[in-house]
Amino acid sequence: MIALFLAPLYILLNFYLARWLLRWMGACTKHFRRRGLQIFIVVVYCLISSSILTAFLLPWRWLKYVANTWFGTACYILLTVIIVDGIRLLLKYVFKVKWDWLGSRKTFVRVGTICIAIILSLSVYGTLNARYIRITDYQVDLAKEAPETDGMRIILVADLHLGYNKGLSQMTQMVRKINEQEPDLVVIAGDIFDNEFEAINQPAKIAEALRQINSTYGTYACYGNHDIEEKILAGFTFSSKEKKMASPEMDQFLVDAGVTLLRDEGVTLPNGVQLYGRADRERPGRGIEKRKTPEEITATFDQEKPIFIIDHEPAELEELASAGVDLDLAGHTHNGQMWPGTLTIGFFWDNPYGELKVGDMTNIVTSGVGVFGANMRVGTKAEIAVITIGDGVK
Repeated sequence: MIALFLAPLYILLNFYLARWLLRWMGACTKHFRRRGLQIFIVVVYCLISSSILTAFLLPWRWLKYVANTWFGTACYILLTVIIVDGIRLLLKYVFKVKWDWLGSRKTFVRVGTICIAIILSLSVYGTLNARYIRITDYQVDLAKEAPETDGMRIILVADLHLGYNKGLSQMTQMVRKINEQEPDLVVIAGDIFDNEFEAINQPAKIAEALRQINSTYGTYACYGNHDIEEKILAGFTFSSKEKKMASPEMDQFLVDAGVTLLRDEGVTLPNGVQLYGRADRERPGRGIEKRKTPEEITATFDQEKPIFIIDHEPAELEELASAGVDLDLAGHTHNGQMWPGTLTIGFFWDNPYGELKVGDMTNIVTSGVGVFGANMRVGTKAEIAVITIGDGVK
């Protein structure tokens, strides 16, 4: 397991950071040089930094919240340390800046203060930003002649990650904003759960909130790679010989929520749209050893009528387009969730976020409603995507 290899590095990093913090506080004022106060600071730091492990071992919701918040903060601490130490080494060894100035107490205090201010600002902003759901609008013109779909409004949401990070308040906000759009169809493109169903607080109330979604043709969903019953540690999973799949409680939750789950299967809506929910490509779930190919999917549909796909991961875009799919709806990427992840996510996906035209097919990827791991969003937004087919006039 990769977590075992990263654990020593994590310990060394925190040792360095704790030492840096004590030096900086001691440089600010002599009061922080007292042995008793330093011991207290080290103990508090150790409790917070070890919360990732203790939250995994202890079933306390508040501790899990602390761990997820710390995880995001720790990422920015690491990034800041790398940048600042890199600049310091460049100034000292490349630009030959005099060490008397570079290593002075005043410089150390000022730089440390700026670093802490940046880290705290990003952490607070990221935590608050992750709570607010925004609206993103798209207009899609189908290549096929389908007048019955003109003006059709589709709501795409994904990556709810119901669990320790997200719950009733986020879902209530999401449902309210969905209903304000007066949709014809609502689709949830996977990762409805955050691996552990028991992590959801008040599941019955959340299911009731989701039942309040109003749409002409209903709410449909597919499962994603996190819609399985599995323990996770700081985002890392544990290997197992057994096939990983959704728990029966997850399936029943969707029934109670009025959501129709499509397990590598399709339906035809009253307006003629053919909607298909794909199994996740990494973890196809119960009863599915290998999900159907794009050609196998569209072979069962009328090629003259619109074919819409819900697929958690935005993969096989060329294959889907060649098979006659008109609209492919996905999530999974979170658009990187936290900067600088937003700069790297494009290396892994042809369309990490937004709209992409592939032949006659349009692929739309949403950044999602919830978060995974760190309870923060920096440089991205929690959103629902509103997709209008045609000219918007019914």
